[in-house]
Amino acid sequence: MTNIATTPGFSAIQDGRILRITITNPKRKNAIDYDTMVGLADTILGAYENKAVRVIVLTGEGGDFCTGADLAASPGEAARGITPEDTMDAANRMIKAIVDAPIPVIARLKGAAAGVGVAFALAADLTYASEEAYLLLAFINIGLMPDGGAAAMVAAAAGRPLAAEMALLGERLPVTEAKKYGLVTGVLSDADLDAKVEAAAAKIANGPRRALELTKRALNQATLTALDAALATEKTGQSELLRSPDFAEGATSMLQKRKPVFAE
Repeated sequence: MTNIATTPGFSAIQDGRILRITITNPKRKNAIDYDTMVGLADTILGAYENKAVRVIVLTGEGGDFCTGADLAASPGEAARGITPEDTMDAANRMIKAIVDAPIPVIARLKGAAAGVGVAFALAADLTYASEEAYLLLAFINIGLMPDGGAAAMVAAAAGRPLAAEMALLGERLPVTEAKKYGLVTGVLSDADLDAKVEAAAAKIANGPRRALELTKRALNQATLTALDAALATEKTGQSELLRSPDFAEGATSMLQKRKPVFAE
């Protein structure tokens, strides 16, 4: 095994033809800050030219996959001069890195996939989840809109009604329901999840790299035609909302574990 990257937010290890990327912030349910998003995208983009790598496995340490942006890190990022536009660019770059990668990406989900974590999970080519996992587009609960192309990817797979329900109500969608709508590849017991992910990764790792690349490209061109436009729209809208009083209240209320009181 070769250690590709180790940071406070994630690790990346090349295991033969498999690149294993793990988000490593379990105390915050694997919420990610700006630097982690940039580093994750850099690592995935670096695999583009590594001909020895055939597949990427993306997961989270501990009991959750990823709960989106780490709101606790926002004040420090603002003090460093990181703007809402910078944050959106980092998130969009991560999603595009996954979607445009010339090799398949497998997402392994346990626990929560929330916020932009939903987008990471849906951008993957194969998404396997444990039975207790769930998807949550919680943006509306803190005065934001979905980003990372999540709403567009839900709509592409499951249709506008479910995308609207997830985005406008901000409620959990159990993965058993997500599987019915075609949002995840498989739902397995905890005991079977790792075996399934490893079997899929091993099979792809022994496959023909160019054929995998062209197959993935064809599938994405047929199903994610609205993604680039969605990312551009989200950047404009989310950058506005990230500066709004409603988001300030939403973020504060979440950190204080109380219900937000939005402006009338």
